[in-house]
Amino acid sequence: MVFDYTSLLILLPALALAGYAQWKVRSTYNRYSTVEVTRRTTAQEVAQRILNAEYIQDVTFEAIDRPLGDYYDPRKKVLRLSAPQSSSIAAIGVAAHEAGHAIQHAKKYAPLAIRSTLVPVASFGSQLAFPIFIVGIFAQIPVLMTAGIVLFSAAVLFTFVTLPVEFNASRRAVHALEQSGVVTTEELGAVKQVLSAAALTYVAAAAMAALRLVGLLLSANRRR
Repeated sequence: MVFDYTSLLILLPALALAGYAQWKVRSTYNRYSTVEVTRRTTAQEVAQRILNAEYIQDVTFEAIDRPLGDYYDPRKKVLRLSAPQSSSIAAIGVAAHEAGHAIQHAKKYAPLAIRSTLVPVASFGSQLAFPIFIVGIFAQIPVLMTAGIVLFSAAVLFTFVTLPVEFNASRRAVHALEQSGVVTTEELGAVKQVLSAAALTYVAAAAMAALRLVGLLLSANRRR
């Protein structure tokens, strides 16, 4: 076995957190996806207002058929929304968050730039780290085990750099919604619940990645 029982036990808290985070974000999103804001402003309109307030005019919108798949593409400056015409609290909260990413990009927010730089390295590392590490374990080649650990460390770093990026985007979203007046105080509280639930998934991902790295280190140490 590549991992011993100690390594597996280390992962259990992160697995529990990840499961809870997924349940929390889906249940919160589903709850507020049926509650419309009083002003009936759509998610795309809200995002556009937020961008206009920051004098950002070069971001376009696209609809995607993937619930909770909303994201901002900094390369093409496209904000992709799964429910652009929805006036629900959930859709507006998510759209405002993604608009927050567009603002980060326009203002050259450093953690976002760092995360963008890490994307290819993290992708490469997450795909090849475990195969290389496993070969090193079975072939008893320490340098390959080390290479796998170093590669996976890049993926772990990416998850931790993602945290301030996501938290900052949510703060920008909440602030922008407060300033715009498109939601009431009560509705803003519900938006915060949606964004907090989404943030928990990133925390869980970072915890999982960190503990998997610890597991690799323990496994490598026991075989050297």
